[in-house]
Amino acid sequence: MAQFDTIRSAAGARTAEIDAGLRAHMNKVYGTMSVGMFITFIAAWAIAGLAVTSDPTGATAQIGAGKFLTPLGNALYLTPLKYVIMFAPLAFIFFGFGAAMNRMSAAGVQTMFYIFATLMGLSISSIFLVFTGQSIIQVFLITSIAFAGLSLYGYTTKKDLSAMGTFLMMGLIGLFVAMIVNIFMQSTAMMFAISAIGVLIFAGLTAYDTQKVKTTYLELAHSGDQEMLGKAAIMGALSLYLDFINMFMFLLHLFGNRE
Repeated sequence: MAQFDTIRSAAGARTAEIDAGLRAHMNKVYGTMSVGMFITFIAAWAIAGLAVTSDPTGATAQIGAGKFLTPLGNALYLTPLKYVIMFAPLAFIFFGFGAAMNRMSAAGVQTMFYIFATLMGLSISSIFLVFTGQSIIQVFLITSIAFAGLSLYGYTTKKDLSAMGTFLMMGLIGLFVAMIVNIFMQSTAMMFAISAIGVLIFAGLTAYDTQKVKTTYLELAHSGDQEMLGKAAIMGALSLYLDFINMFMFLLHLFGNRE
């Protein structure tokens, strides 16, 4: 992180101000991300609760001992609508946030992030049907510990991770293509490989994105544009949120106990 040290040295008397501003910026990033995570898991849990019933009356399908899909559950998980729900968060990122950054205020972008977090909850709600509650909690804790360590490394390391970030983004594109292919192949072995590689990619991206959040702040801090700094914090929260969610989902597929 030579850039950070250079800016601090050049700032002279403003060094303490830059450090304090960076701490506040990172606190906002992690705080916004945490709220988004909370919204996602509450939404997923609530939607899964509406999709499953123990009453066979009016149920559309049985999915386990004493568990039946409601009409809502049938629509979400057993019809082509499931593909719309699956890819809706991705479409939201590409077509929603890009326009929001240019046209909305920081408060508006933050609201969009929370809407996106709710939509992501809908997209991953099936985990509460597929995996046991205990394994979901265990994998969440494992992901939290790993994420904290990787993010701390990205924040404190003096090494420039930009080259690694380029490599990881290329790997992410390949991973996405493999996931699309496996939707039709339904290969267990391929899904295992995708999950293992996905964990490694998003572990690396966690460190890279943390460093990027830090450098972005440094690039914008000298301008004093609080509106842009606010938007940058939300977009940084989005990047780290996606790293966490994806790492969690891949770890859950690898180590989660199924119902």
